[in-house]
Amino acid sequence: MNGQQSILVVDDEPDIRSVLQEILEDEGYLVSTAENAERAEALLAEARPDLVLLDIWMPDTDGVSLLKSWRGSGTLAFPVIMISGHGTVETAVEATRLGAVDFIEKPLSLAKLLLTVEKALAEGIPGEAANQAMVDGPEPLPLLVGSSARIRELKSELESAQAGSTTVLLVGEGGSGRSAFAQALHRARVARTRFVHLRAETLTANNAQRELQGEEQGGTVRQGYLEAAAGGTLFISDAELLPKAAQSALSAVIEQQRFVRVGGEQRLPFTARVVTAARRDPEVLAREEAFDATLARQLAGTRMIVPPLRERLEDIPALLEAYVDWHVRIEGLSYRHFSVAAQNRLRNHDWPGNLLELKNLVQRVLLLGSGAEVDVGEINRALGDAAAESSVIVLRHDLPLREARADFERQYLLRCLADVQGNIGDLARHVGMERTHLYRKLRSLDIDLDKVRE
Repeated sequence: MNGQQSILVVDDEPDIRSVLQEILEDEGYLVSTAENAERAEALLAEARPDLVLLDIWMPDTDGVSLLKSWRGSGTLAFPVIMISGHGTVETAVEATRLGAVDFIEKPLSLAKLLLTVEKALAEGIPGEAANQAMVDGPEPLPLLVGSSARIRELKSELESAQAGSTTVLLVGEGGSGRSAFAQALHRARVARTRFVHLRAETLTANNAQRELQGEEQGGTVRQGYLEAAAGGTLFISDAELLPKAAQSALSAVIEQQRFVRVGGEQRLPFTARVVTAARRDPEVLAREEAFDATLARQLAGTRMIVPPLRERLEDIPALLEAYVDWHVRIEGLSYRHFSVAAQNRLRNHDWPGNLLELKNLVQRVLLLGSGAEVDVGEINRALGDAAAESSVIVLRHDLPLREARADFERQYLLRCLADVQGNIGDLARHVGMERTHLYRKLRSLDIDLDKVRE
């Protein structure tokens, strides 16, 4: 049962707010809604929700900016699920780096919504549960699947690194599976020890030492990340975002294998293995004087390049098979087979969201689709490929000038929306309009963004 867990829905579209409130209240949740960032902040000042559903695109302050604000001010004390439209997958993946736990896509799927909400409430805030829990939870999503040259090379490197205790650096794009690769490395090395995930962007110059080393005050001891990971793995994601204070503290700990809690005197042993992930190699950043050179060398005991999905497209059929099997076994979804045409269509997609985007797509078609086979039409709809439907703008000479102009503008904007995959920010830049004016224009032309993105 959900008890009286509370959820805040932040979305500028009244219909979305209404539907989500009705669905979630039917499931027993307490739901409040906000139409913009200002109203959301007012509600948060009154009471902290257990979960926030946050729309990415809103006319004034967008969801990602609001998420950054909560993270920067230290008020992100609840899990956040982003609501994205087609064409905003890359932005949604970026939001997970900033602290969002997951994202759901419009048009909303009831099954996916409830599954994602239940999972987020169970797991809580990123990093919070990691400090307490052993890595013995659900079977992770398979990643080391396929036979491409890049994945064979990575498999070999992981096998070699499993036996050692040196630091490991995973360099790759967001959504490419760096965190899961780090967990795979941990699981193969030591059973039932802690895997502690530290998101570098959560540290500031003021809190870095306390968060890393812990604190003693008035007889009360609070463990830091170094102590929580004892005997296991300390995984630091987006290490290039570590503030200088954290870089200095971490470098000293790796060098001395000892640390002292803030306010304490006892030198404690540091016994965890450090695995880091970065989008850019810290040693490259060090040469640009943007990262501590000593720490950069320390972190790269073993360096691995995690390839983006677009560089291992030949692995997609094997990944699809593995992902479908995983969702069937772990989430109880119905088995469906991807047709050859559907697989070929996926191999021609550029995958800005990498493996995370593929995982969500597979889950989406299993939840929403019917029949034994997933065909290419279903894939086009799932990818928001409206451009495949129509690419010709027809000039209506049979209409009065005003109506013909409105018809042309409607066709033009629909075509442009297809070109940018429903991304309002990209559309605004493309057509040279401010986003607020663009929203008004779309409404005046009766263009329903949700239907365009279907």
